Amino acid sequence: DMECSHYMKNFNAPHVPLRMPSSKRLLGHINKTFGTLAFCRRWLERDDGGSAAVNGTNGQQTKYLGALKNLCDNNIVQAYPPLVDKV
Repeated sequence: DMECSHYMKNFNAPHVPLRMPSSKRLLGHINKTFGTLAFCRRWLERDDGGSAAVNGTNGQQTKYLGALKNLCDNNIVQAYPPLVDKV
């Protein structure tokens, strides 16, 4: 299973007008919480949304997969597949 679980905001991403409100919300959360640092989906699902220092206990993201896909499709967020060891 090569499902992607890690993501990072593209530092050089140009401004892209996003039509989906959920994508705008998620991008705002990513900018505030992670900036251009890599993050994984499970951090978005935590109560603190990935950072208790930034979000307290009300940062949890729900129903975000479509928004995350939209950000990846617009090259705003880069998906990183898992590394596989050669045997």
